[in-house]
Amino acid sequence: MTHLLQRYEELIALRLAEKPRLRECFKEQGKVILALDGLQPDVGHEVLWVLRDCLSGEVLLARSLLSACETDLADLLREVQQILDGVPIRGVISDGQHSIRNAVQTVLPDVAHQLCHFHYLREAAKSIYEADRHAKKELKKQIRGVRPIERAVEKRNDAEAEAIRGYCLAVRSALTDDGRPPLEAPGLKLYQRMAAVVASLTRISEKGACRVS
Repeated sequence: MTHLLQRYEELIALRLAEKPRLRECFKEQGKVILALDGLQPDVGHEVLWVLRDCLSGEVLLARSLLSACETDLADLLREVQQILDGVPIRGVISDGQHSIRNAVQTVLPDVAHQLCHFHYLREAAKSIYEADRHAKKELKKQIRGVRPIERAVEKRNDAEAEAIRGYCLAVRSALTDDGRPPLEAPGLKLYQRMAAVVASLTRISEKGACRVS
């Protein structure tokens, strides 16, 4: 992970060497919506801070810092202002980290600052997530015995055995796919996938292709 971050920093350094092109791009755009986030590969390692414009997708600054204190982040924001060369920052998007909030308030006191949509959704969906997690737990209790079924047909090579193995694989896949809450509810996703498996089994059973127990 650390090696990948180092390579990423090298690529960003090359990209940011095009500062004249970036300035022209932002002047034509007329404003910037700044996104600020940090990535720490492991506890105790440096944090890679990336500041980018949400409108153009351009990365303005990428810097590794040993700390994420308000002073250090404020310095990054001031450096971005220099890069923009007078192009106004109309908004800032970040997570709810207090040092980020304080740094934005210090350097950009009159600029709108909001949490990213993912964090809004995560906070808003907490109660729904807990209910969904409980639903998935209850659903998993009803889906047992996949392995004995696989053992029963493991020495068979006929079409019915192949179909049974395929359905067992589909069930296993559904059980281990947790989705990405809050954008994807794991319990609801499991229910939908298992409903599709049951519907498929019902159809082939009605056609007499295989027996469903």
